[in-house]
Amino acid sequence: MQTEDKKIETYWTGIAQAQLLGKKIVEVRYLSQEEADDLGWDERCVVIHLDDGNLILPSRDDEGNGAGSLFTNNEKNPTLPVLR
Repeated sequence: MQTEDKKIETYWTGIAQAQLLGKKIVEVRYLSQEEADDLGWDERCVVIHLDDGNLILPSRDDEGNGAGSLFTNNEKNPTLPVLR
């Protein structure tokens, strides 16, 4: 029997897979200053455009209280930082 935490993880994993698996990245850029202003953010983050029109952008928290960094396992560039 699954615990409640495992059920939640399974649910959100399914959502993430549906939105991301098999998609192609067609553009990568930083958020424009105008877009950051519209979001009420002081920082600008990386924006990933997918082939289905969806955008992915990191936030500092679940509530969207600011731009977030992307961490990678790339030894040369392990972090794609926010720009201020």
